[in-house]
Amino acid sequence: MADSVLEQIAALRDEDWAVREDAAVALGGLRDKRAVEPLIAVLRDSDRAVREAAGAALTAIGEPAVEPLGACLRDQNLTVQESAAAILASIGDARVADQLIAALTSADWVVRMHAAKALGRIGDAKAIPALMPLLQDKVKAVREEISGALARLGPAAIPVLVEALTHQEWLVRLHAVESMGKTKSPDAVDPLLRLLFNDRDSSLREDAVRALGEIGDARAVEFLLTAIKEPGLRPLVAEALGKIGDRRAVPALVAVVQGTDRPEQSRTVAGCGDQWTEEMAAQAAAARSLGQIGDVSTIPTLVAALKNTVTRAEAAAALVALGQPAIPHLVAVLKNEQDGNILFHVKEALAQLGWRQGRV
Repeated sequence: MADSVLEQIAALRDEDWAVREDAAVALGGLRDKRAVEPLIAVLRDSDRAVREAAGAALTAIGEPAVEPLGACLRDQNLTVQESAAAILASIGDARVADQLIAALTSADWVVRMHAAKALGRIGDAKAIPALMPLLQDKVKAVREEISGALARLGPAAIPVLVEALTHQEWLVRLHAVESMGKTKSPDAVDPLLRLLFNDRDSSLREDAVRALGEIGDARAVEFLLTAIKEPGLRPLVAEALGKIGDRRAVPALVAVVQGTDRPEQSRTVAGCGDQWTEEMAAQAAAARSLGQIGDVSTIPTLVAALKNTVTRAEAAAALVALGQPAIPHLVAVLKNEQDGNILFHVKEALAQLGWRQGRV
């Protein structure tokens, strides 16, 4: 009886690239460990489609391919290194953690990027010292993967990320902030708050607000309520407060939506070809956040916000988020409003809430 695995392995050497590609695809489906070394050899194929099919097949085979692929990280052929690193990033096996750590020093940025992703999936804290210097890698894609890997390493990475917040290079501090937000660790809250109120770089302070919103710890609320008064931070703080979801933020968010207690000056920002001010962005973000917090006492504020073109869409979505208690208020607007744009949003909101004309 013919051995289909051996037949497909033989086809990997066919002169026709399409036959080689089909063979690699078939071997991925068969998932036989005998195909590992032949498929690794095909990572050197002159045709990109064949190489990609071989990579997908090795990923499908999984565990038996891990250690041979780890050895490929030292291959003289950079294409093979890149392919091996990409496959290992998909598999995420701790047995090759040491080889992946060594690959972080590769001259090839693609290898560094995939090695970082793989180490993040593996989650071994011993990779942290090797990952940290790459927060200042010259390639953005590498920095982003490093940031993500450190975030996935979670609490174990927090002490080194805290130390990175004092680094002289702002880019290192920036990616450290991003990583801390992605960890969602409560241990990151206090360091981020210190940076928020002490760092001179506006982009870092903005990212600190975003990170605090991602973490969602209520300890940040009272500090964010102070920061919401600061021009440059208002839209981001309004958004972060919604993600945290603490009702202590409701009065401040209502004031933003209503346009009271606004700063004397608001920067102009470009948006969709129109000139929007930062305060307009803050009002829209505050309306969204009221929907996220879910306090039904804000329904009248959100209904009134339907009259403002800046907050109309966000207010309607927030009313939907507040659920059934919003229906009587929306029906009242439907009966009394003449503005077609407002009526459109009201009808859409009512439909999403399950209300139909004539229903009691």
